Amino acid sequence: MSKNDNDIDTEFCHIPMGDGTYRDSDQKDKITRMIILGPGCAVSSKELLNFLHLLELPINIRLTCYGANLNGYPDDVMTAVEKARQLDPTHIFIKFRGFPPGDPRRCRAKRGGAREGFHQIEAEYKLLSEVSYALEHPKHVDLNPAKKISVDEFSNIVDEIGLKKEKD
Repeated sequence: MSKNDNDIDTEFCHIPMGDGTYRDSDQKDKITRMIILGPGCAVSSKELLNFLHLLELPINIRLTCYGANLNGYPDDVMTAVEKARQLDPTHIFIKFRGFPPGDPRRCRAKRGGAREGFHQIEAEYKLLSEVSYALEHPKHVDLNPAKKISVDEFSNIVDEIGLKKEKD
């Protein structure tokens, strides 16, 4: 894209904020979340879409090859996200998206080819079966592993146990 002012679409050119909102646009008080259906998910994209529509929330829902994009006011979007996760908690994943659906900087319909970030989602998707397995089979992780003892201290413990056995 050239740097000419005539080539810049000012109507859709939003600058994403750290909290998921967009300044200098009509969507500055809205957020976007991606719902990604992992491998082995019990819900299809179309079932997810129907479920989200039945919630009757004032959000924009865009069906994608990996799930759906939700755009709207934070309370409504987060309500939809929480209810969608309940469908299959170990196979439905949520990701922050810095641009609203249809943004010409990210929309492949306006740019052609895969949108920027799609290949990242594709790489992450390959790991989701491992994440799902970990969620389904949680294991205890000790954040404070036992400290090693010195050889001298170990020898003293062995000697003490040996003395106790001799007395018995």
